[in-house]
Amino acid sequence: MIANAGYYRAQPLRETLRALKALAARHGRSAEAEIRSILEAAARGEPRVKLGSLLVEIGREFGGVALDVKRDKIVTESIDFE
Repeated sequence: MIANAGYYRAQPLRETLRALKALAARHGRSAEAEIRSILEAAARGEPRVKLGSLLVEIGREFGGVALDVKRDKIVTESIDFE
């Protein structure tokens, strides 16, 4: 049996708690409020930013680009995962 087995199990928890407290401090709230915020966001399923939308926004910040691109939504070939 490893003499310090408890240490090795508790160490990641301590690091996580330290990181959580640092994140809470950056947001100006308690660790409990930070945990609540994280859980609410996870339960709500915050909308993810899609790559195309992000690229369009970046382009707009730099004056934009005149493109008329239409997305082809037709799948011509099925994918074989075997």
